Amino acid sequence: MSLFSWLPSGASEADVRSEVWKLGVRHAGEPLAGALAELKAGGLSSERAQLLQACVRKLKRTRPA
Repeated sequence: MSLFSWLPSGASEADVRSEVWKLGVRHAGEPLAGALAELKAGGLSSERAQLLQACVRKLKRTRPA
């Protein structure tokens, strides 16, 4: 079972990579902080929230200690 198989929107790893890049652009090179801020702000569709949550999980896994 892949990490993304549970997403109803069918977000692929490519979707997450693309969104991480966009978050970095929108949030001055800080995609994790940006994703968390956007989630905290609310007002998101469930698909968008799930995509951002997947980005947060990916970024936390790959973040240097």
